[in-house]
Amino acid sequence: MTEVRAKYDKSWKEALSEYFKDFLAFFFPAAHSAINWTKPPVSREQELQKLIAGSATTDGVADKLYQVWLLDEQELWILIHIEVQSDYDVNFEKRMYTYNYRAIEIYDQFVVSIAILGDTSPTWRPNQYLKFALGCEASLKFPTVKLIDYEARWQELESNNNPFAIITMAHLKTKATTGNFREREKWKWQLIRGLYERGLTKQKIQKLFNIIDTMMTLPKQLQKRLVERISNFEEERKMALISPTIELAREEGWEKGWEEGQEEGEQRGKQLGEQQLITRQLKRRLGEIEPSLVAQVQTLSVEQLELLGEALLDFSTVADLAQWLNNT
Repeated sequence: MTEVRAKYDKSWKEALSEYFKDFLAFFFPAAHSAINWTKPPVSREQELQKLIAGSATTDGVADKLYQVWLLDEQELWILIHIEVQSDYDVNFEKRMYTYNYRAIEIYDQFVVSIAILGDTSPTWRPNQYLKFALGCEASLKFPTVKLIDYEARWQELESNNNPFAIITMAHLKTKATTGNFREREKWKWQLIRGLYERGLTKQKIQKLFNIIDTMMTLPKQLQKRLVERISNFEEERKMALISPTIELAREEGWEKGWEEGQEEGEQRGKQLGEQQLITRQLKRRLGEIEPSLVAQVQTLSVEQLELLGEALLDFSTVADLAQWLNNT
């Protein structure tokens, strides 16, 4: 049986890349208020890789490095470290210190280091590195946020539309349901359904769904059941904001191809999965569709079907579909 592991680091990295400003506003509001946001922050991924080169990195760690400017025009670099799985790491403070002084040494920039602790230990709260001897001292003090502290503020999270309120909820419930996937499925559905009720834009719902879906991994059968639940919910509400079944259909297509033992079988299986999925979504979105239009959909390539899967979110009538097909 394939092991089902939560993908915390991937989800947090995606969230930081997409919502850095919201991240500071939610977790470090004083820092957010001091930054001149009229100057877009600059992601320093290449520099970050040089900093951590040679260091022991594991799943469950997410690091990001940004260049920002304060309201007084001072330039700063902000190094964000997210420790999402360890309950205790004896080298954590040293690692924070090492990355900080490496960045200062290499790039001659003052670096603000901050940490998010996503573990479940209530007592592990590192916030400084300090070594001294013979009158010599090496030290770094850094601000931290402990995610489990938000468990007591759940109602506040539910009413807050900052993306990181939602991501924090997903993180906490993913940790709380380790090994209990039926309970995780329940919470995953509740969080996804809540996205529709927050008055968010379609684009933000789709992006947050992807982050939640990636983090809160489920066994395949439970994921299929969740997908069906979402599809039925969208059909009842007459909305089509997310398409979580595309990845499942793609997986099933690949599996069928492997069973057939041929590369063309893989592609055909993938195409069949996409065709069935898109046809169902079109009927839920538009109602009955002329057989001739369905036949046209079934002639589309996998790439064209994926494009149609995105375009149909904006369709209002069958005429929109016909026009799209004529322009393809």
